[in-house]
Amino acid sequence: MANQKTRKYVLSEEQMPKAYYNIVSDLPTPPPPVLHPGTHQPIGPDDLAPLFPMALIAQEVSTEREIAIPEPVRDAYRLYRPSPLYRARSLEKALDTPARIYYKYEGVSPAGSHKPNTAIAQAFYNREEGITRLSTETGAGQWGSALAMACAFFDMECEVYMVRISYEQKPYRRALMETYGASVYASPSDRTQAGRSIREQNPDSLGSLGIAISEAVEVAATNDDVKYSLGSVLNHVLLHQTVIGQEALTQFQLADDYPDIVIAPTGGGSNFGGIAFPFIGRKLRGEQDVQVIAVEPAACPSLTKGSYTYDFGDTAQMTPLVKMHTLGHTFVPPGMHAGGLRYHGMAPLVSHLYDLGLIEAVAIEQMDTFAAGVTFARTEGVVPAPEATHGVAAAINEAIKCRESGEAKTILFNLCGHGHFDMLAYMDYHAGKLQNYQYPEEEIAMALAGLPPINVPTS
Repeated sequence: MANQKTRKYVLSEEQMPKAYYNIVSDLPTPPPPVLHPGTHQPIGPDDLAPLFPMALIAQEVSTEREIAIPEPVRDAYRLYRPSPLYRARSLEKALDTPARIYYKYEGVSPAGSHKPNTAIAQAFYNREEGITRLSTETGAGQWGSALAMACAFFDMECEVYMVRISYEQKPYRRALMETYGASVYASPSDRTQAGRSIREQNPDSLGSLGIAISEAVEVAATNDDVKYSLGSVLNHVLLHQTVIGQEALTQFQLADDYPDIVIAPTGGGSNFGGIAFPFIGRKLRGEQDVQVIAVEPAACPSLTKGSYTYDFGDTAQMTPLVKMHTLGHTFVPPGMHAGGLRYHGMAPLVSHLYDLGLIEAVAIEQMDTFAAGVTFARTEGVVPAPEATHGVAAAINEAIKCRESGEAKTILFNLCGHGHFDMLAYMDYHAGKLQNYQYPEEEIAMALAGLPPINVPTS
């Protein structure tokens, strides 16, 4: 057990992970294949080459347990990694709980979130293959900020399609991306066929990550000098984020403790995979058990209300088909403040783990998450991003269960980013302008009715 005074566990640069952890190597059954949208057959490297460099394509399909982190990437990581692990003693006291609450704080990165862990890697691998321009989408702006920063590091251009509601709600995120050198456009825009088509149907569209992905993919697919970069969902993205959980494993050795419960907000899956996969890997190898909880917004409940089936990753149906928990690629969630969690689908690997019963999922209302964020700020001093408040809320709920049962469980959650660029959301919360969004079942059913008919391969 850790001593009663320690609150912060910090590693040296030498203790930073030297390889990414690939959970595919430990899965009891392999994940379903990615399918070509036309033939419905498993795709090959050539099918992905217009969008990604070959190094990332190789990582996407890899079954190796460890993939070495290139030294230029580790050197860039040293700006903010290893990130600290904190014991939230003041929160524990406020909750009067016997639980031990820890959080891994990824807000220490220059961009303010966990997103640079994959942005830096993706920029590096693209630059190594001669690419000088990347296109991407962003919801809340955290991913766009991270990729803009990474492109600046490697002397690359960055074009960002930002979900329109977030573009309007989060002007400072947009300013940060532009300061790093990126070009930022509200999506749906008039710069792409996909964007123009959506605007013709709905001129007042608030946008969605699915729409923004369509625009960014179109730019990459129609320009030979551009590749596409994704901040979540795909295997290689979650792979890069596992530096978080690997560091946490080492830090718990310093704390002489180990989590009974691991919690993370879950939109597309990168934050969740980053903190949880190394712990799930230990469970799969029979080394130590753990309960893992994915937390999603009630307004965009892909795990708890979506279907586990093949679907497009974007609204315009330009991407390959992946088997995931989805609300349907035409699903457009309401304009809630947790813009980074407004994706219609869940990462295939996270969906596979959920289908196997290896993880749990809960959906939490917007008002409850902001209440938790305020409680955390007033006890621990950190103002969480709206996305991160979902993890805080779930951790508080588990700590209260411990208070009621008398169990002294150890709880770990990933505080994936600070909320310094999201103060408008907190202003709206304090002013009583926010509301909960329970997405109507009939609208979810309508979106799911538009799922593509798939002839799933039998082998």
